[in-house]
Parts: sequence; structure tokens; C-alpha cells
Amino acid sequence: MKAGRRDQSAQVRWESVTQRPLMALAVMFAVAYAVPIVADDASSSVAFACTVVEWAVWGAFAADYLARLVLAPDRRGFIRTHWLDLCAVVLPMVQPLRLLRLVSTLMLVGRRARMATQIRLTTYVAGSVVGLLMFGSLAVLSVERDSPDGNIRTLGDAVWWSFTTMTTVGYGDHAPTTGLGRLIAVGLMLSGIALLGVVTANIAAWFIARFEKDDVEERRQTEAIRGLTEEVRALRAEVAALQERSVR
Repeated sequence: MKAGRRDQSAQVRWESVTQRPLMALAVMFAVAYAVPIVADDASSSVAFACTVVEWAVWGAFAADYLARLVLAPDRRGFIRTHWLDLCAVVLPMVQPLRLLRLVSTLMLVGRRARMATQIRLTTYVAGSVVGLLMFGSLAVLSVERDSPDGNIRTLGDAVWWSFTTMTTVGYGDHAPTTGLGRLIAVGLMLSGIALLGVVTANIAAWFIARFEKDDVEERRQTEAIRGLTEEVRALRAEVAALQERSVR
């Protein structure tokens, strides 16, 4: 039991210590992913450096997963409960595509962000929206810009398309024409629906908690009034009894 507690505390300490460095690496990954897409005329050395940074960040998250697995008191249970982390670690090794590195890194960042108790739900949802909007725009631009039949040619077109897709509005003025582009569209639509559900549930929970708080306060006031009424009745009864005694 003591050994299990020590292992658990070691895992918690590791997650606490590595939380901020991994988030910083995630920002580095975002920059390295965006530069070759936004600056399509960048030199081959810049593109190579960005690719190295992408793989290095993915490797850091993979090493973090292995470290947490080693420190976990129940390793089989850790694998069962963190199977998405494992898929994100293995995914880029199956086929070394930039899109797969993007998906896996986003998954790992999201999983590690959920473990951070100091990050509130609102902050997490807002960060998820911004991250999905940014990476969705860059991803679709990278696969659609050179498509012969594509109509997403600039970063502005990609951001507008990502926004309308995430909100499930879909004006139709811009649409992906490649298989990867449509796959990104499916991911953005599902993510947008999920985030909208989280926001709606959060707002509903806030209203319910507010109403319950008002109900509790109203019940307290009712009980207080009831208690005061009983005290007044008792005082009246005592006054009436004293008056009867004085008359006698």
C-alpha cells in the first residue's frame, strides 16, 4: 500500500512538473507547423528545421507517456484508462504524415491539459476552440492550396472555412475537394458539435446551480419565518396566561 502511494505521488509530481514545459513545447509545435504553410516560399532548410521541431515535440510527448506509464502504480490500468494517449503516440509511427503528427500532438496536448486541475473548463473550451480553429485552418490550407479544383487558396479563406465548419453553418462558398481536406472537415464538424455541447452543458449547469442556490436560500427564509411565527405565538400565549393570572 505504501509503495503504491509512493508510486502514485511520483506520477502526480511528474505530471505537475512537466505540465508547463509540455505546453511550451506545444506552442513550439504550433509555430513549426504554421511557418511552412503560411510562408510557402520558405527555404528547404527552414522547412526541414520545422519538421525536426515537430518530430522532437512529438517525441517529448511520447517520452512523457512512457514516463507516466513507468511511474504508474497499476500499469495495465494506466494503459486501459489512457488508451487514447497510446494511440496518439503510435499514430505517427504508422505513416509519417504531417497531418498525423498534428492529430497525435493535439490529442496528447488535450489529454495532458485535462489532467491539469488548475485549468478551468471555460479556459479549456476557449483554448480548444482557438487551437482547433488555427490548426484546422492550417491543415486544410496545406492540403487544398495546391489542389486543381480547390477554392481554399489563402489563410483568410481557410480561417473562414474553419469557422463556418466548426459552427456547422457551412455557407458553401468554400469547401474542400481532396480526401484529406474532407477528413479534416469531418474532424472539425465533430469537434465543433462536441465543444458546443460542452458549452451548453456548462451554461445549463450554471443556471441549475444558481436556481438550487436560490431555492436553498428561499427554504432557509421560509424556515426562519416559520420559526419566528412559532415564537410569536408562544409569546402571545405567555402574555395571555400572565394577563389571566393578573385578573385572578
